[in-house]
Amino acid sequence: MSNHSVEGIYLSSHVENILFLAFYIVIFILSVPSNALALWVFCHRNTNNTPSKEFLKHLALADMSYILVLPMRVIYHMSGGHWPLGEGACRVAGFLFFVNLYCSMYFMTCISVDRLLACVLPLKTQNLRSIRNAKVVCAILWVMVIVSMLPVLFSKKEVTRQMQNVTVCEQLYIEKSSSPTGALVSTAIAFVIPLVTLSFSYILIFAKVKQLSFQERTAAQRKAIRMIVLTVVNFLIAFVPYHIHRFVFILQHDDMSRSESERHMLHLGNRITSALTCINGVLDPVMYFFLARNYQETLLLLCGINPKDEQSNT
Repeated sequence: MSNHSVEGIYLSSHVENILFLAFYIVIFILSVPSNALALWVFCHRNTNNTPSKEFLKHLALADMSYILVLPMRVIYHMSGGHWPLGEGACRVAGFLFFVNLYCSMYFMTCISVDRLLACVLPLKTQNLRSIRNAKVVCAILWVMVIVSMLPVLFSKKEVTRQMQNVTVCEQLYIEKSSSPTGALVSTAIAFVIPLVTLSFSYILIFAKVKQLSFQERTAAQRKAIRMIVLTVVNFLIAFVPYHIHRFVFILQHDDMSRSESERHMLHLGNRITSALTCINGVLDPVMYFFLARNYQETLLLLCGINPKDEQSNT
């Protein structure tokens, strides 16, 4: 199949479709059971609930909301870049992509702020770090992200187009915008806020922990260090490439001086970085394992390992 563009849309080549197909299948197989287990644990084994675990539960819920529509992308690439599922499913796929993307980023930001308060100001913020307040924050975030993404779901323009005897879903990989300036500003704000908050939290936590010897560090401080490492890895793989390329794509997309091959590479990069955000669904369960003991114990038991024996060995 040709990669030639019509009105700014580039079709995936056969090799690209095979690679994306394999990637999404692997992500789906790895992420569904691990996130389903996390949801079950956080909902049914929450005897020692904390604000961080509340945020982790909603992070797992955000991941599942997107993972369960990955089969749509599998069908799309299995069909050679053809979208057979109709206009409504195309809108839902784009909507859930952005809801997962930004809910995940902001729930991870909430976890970092909670760890900061637990490490630096544990006594002064004890009342602030309540389960009730965490639930209120989660509800506010869900409402804010869903409302801000409703235009993706209910936009007036058609989001599927016929091209070279195939149907293209323009919401699957957002490849153009009716308002480049607005898209650039909204993308920058949505990404910069969690990035700055995370960076600020990590600097203060490191400054606090660095002053203490290993023996003096509390369990909350050691957990914060693990959280920092895991979150940084997650951000660098899943979120940073997509947003950096998104800025470049919005700025360069309408530059008609670019060659056909350069424009094609922009679209290919858009699809690749969009696919990388799905790795978040695999990396988040790693975070659950190291930050939530009830998830860790349940997973070890399912693997036939006694958690008490594991603790005694470490």
